[in-house]
Amino acid sequence: MTILVDMDDTVEQLLKAWVKRANEKFGREVTLDDITGWNVAEPYTGISRSEIYGVTYEKGFWESVEPMPGAAEALRHFMDQGHEVYIVTATEPEHVEEKMNGLLFRYFPFIRWDHVIIAGRKQLIRGDVLIDDGIHNLEGGDYRKVLFTAPHNRSYDARANGMIRVDTWEEAVRVIDGWTECPGEEQ
Repeated sequence: MTILVDMDDTVEQLLKAWVKRANEKFGREVTLDDITGWNVAEPYTGISRSEIYGVTYEKGFWESVEPMPGAAEALRHFMDQGHEVYIVTATEPEHVEEKMNGLLFRYFPFIRWDHVIIAGRKQLIRGDVLIDDGIHNLEGGDYRKVLFTAPHNRSYDARANGMIRVDTWEEAVRVIDGWTECPGEEQ
């Protein structure tokens, strides 16, 4: 299979690093539970959206982002099983070099540039599976949909919308291995 995998909050913990850095910078105690939607700035009352989003542009920010537990092992497992694995990310051009070199290739050295796709409309990418935390990336796509749980999608009914929700990479491996064993069945 061709397995497409999102980067932010799927293979790495962007939100965790972002909230930590914003709290340190602005003297706040926002938690991941306070994040309920895509607007990370919302719980930071009195601080502008551009200031909160500007945290991700600070030098060294992407080196502070850690991988999601089990992500490297899962992607390596898929590749060892003979699947093609592509990182599909909507990374902004300003972040590409630091994000790829300081994060992706550092923690996932078996991923090469020719397996990285930067695209804002993931529905245009062909693959058998997309693993993503962004509902907007899964809806309308012509692939099996695995929704990786994140604070901003907790209340979304994945099953009712044709998606399989997973909370960990171990669950994602079980789902995809199950599809390999029984290609026509959903888990």
